[in-house]
Amino acid sequence: MARILLVFAVTVLCFSCNDNLVKSEFQATKGGVWNKTDNILFSFSEIDTTQRHNMFITVRNDATFPYNNLFLIAELEYPSGETIKDTLEYEMALPDGTWLGKGYGSIKENKLWFKENIVFPSSGVYNLRVWHAMRKNGSVNGVENLKGITDVGFEIEKSNE
Repeated sequence: MARILLVFAVTVLCFSCNDNLVKSEFQATKGGVWNKTDNILFSFSEIDTTQRHNMFITVRNDATFPYNNLFLIAELEYPSGETIKDTLEYEMALPDGTWLGKGYGSIKENKLWFKENIVFPSSGVYNLRVWHAMRKNGSVNGVENLKGITDVGFEIEKSNE
């Protein structure tokens, strides 16, 4: 039995590796609540300046997340100081309430497209800032404390194009 488990574990490890993965990092929110003033900062460097890449924002949520969609603001700062800011909307659940994303149990992980075929033009430190921009319908003020977001991360993969 132990031998079967070992073979299974090695097989899972071999097939779960992503050869295209360049960078991956997560940060946990405070107690599964993301305050609207908490921008999450990721810094990265040592990235191939000739290769095309795909960037993803990865969000983990639990069943206490009260919405079907998620609005984010993402700001990518280049080593030169140039900054590109995007407002993004992602579907997190189907209309019937079925969660999208991967995972078993109460936590779902959503790998959300951010930048496709991006080339990082120069070496140096890049900064990615992410914060939520959720609002209740009819409300001008944003949701102060967004429940149900347990972790926010990013991934950079080599593009196959």
